[in-house]
Amino acid sequence: MSKKLSEMSIEELWQLFPIVLTKHRSCWKQWYHDEEAMLKQIFPPNVQMNHVGSTAICGIWAKPIIDILAEVPEKNDFEDMKELLIRNGYTCMSQSPGRMSFNKGYTENGFAEKVFHLHVRQSGDHDELYFRDYLNEHEDVAKEYEKMKLKLWKEYEYNRDGYTEAKTEFILEYTNIAKRQFL
Repeated sequence: MSKKLSEMSIEELWQLFPIVLTKHRSCWKQWYHDEEAMLKQIFPPNVQMNHVGSTAICGIWAKPIIDILAEVPEKNDFEDMKELLIRNGYTCMSQSPGRMSFNKGYTENGFAEKVFHLHVRQSGDHDELYFRDYLNEHEDVAKEYEKMKLKLWKEYEYNRDGYTEAKTEFILEYTNIAKRQFL
């Protein structure tokens, strides 16, 4: 009998869920829209949702995980949303003031066919939109990002935190450039 995910160490989880990159897949957009439709049924109508992360950047290799950013006006109750998401198959991975992160599609046997990361934030906490839009408008920068990710892939295959940290400087640099361009 295999261990429950909640019983596994971080190292065991990273072995079960390594960094895997794949060529861009056209189905990712539809996966986002399908999940967004489900979330719209459970969220209050004033929650703003967007497809973010590398699967939302045209043509680049990415982890086949759909990142969704849900912006919640301050008056909404995060705890109520947390319970709704848990009842609908999401696992709360972290929570801090004004932010919650959820996963769906992680099983004791590895990744499900469709995997989602849901980032619930207060309205206006959406730097990912600047980065996504900038890379979609600047194919050369998107390809530079892809090249860096492919280089980091095998080095950090079993270390998600290291992989994320290694990309942070690039992401912050181009997010700040995008903010100056789009504001």
